[in-house]
Amino acid sequence: QVQLVESGGGLVQAGGSLRLSCVASGRTFSSYSMGWFRQAPGKEREFVAAINWSGGTTYYADSVKGRFTISRDNAKNTVYLQMNSLKPEDTAVYYCAVTSRLGATTIQHEYHYWGQGTQVTVSS
Repeated sequence: QVQLVESGGGLVQAGGSLRLSCVASGRTFSSYSMGWFRQAPGKEREFVAAINWSGGTTYYADSVKGRFTISRDNAKNTVYLQMNSLKPEDTAVYYCAVTSRLGATTIQHEYHYWGQGTQVTVSS
């Protein structure tokens, strides 16, 4: 079993930045690849970013590429999502998730554990 707790969400103006954190507990964090997903009101949950177990491979959705950066600190059992140049369309609940795959993946059903989510609201 893995428990995930996200933090760092909030209200920010367009063009601003936020850094989300996700702390994992329960199993060896460094064995797992991690991902960030988001769900806007009235929309399906979508992939945002993923990172493999070592941090050496990352994937991004086209909509966030160049603005968001995913990283991890295995010593702290934490994965981060640095979000810069935020836009109103980035408004959503952001979720971190764990997959047992060693390689990073963009596919939702390959993630087995999910956090409770943190709200990000970007005002125009």
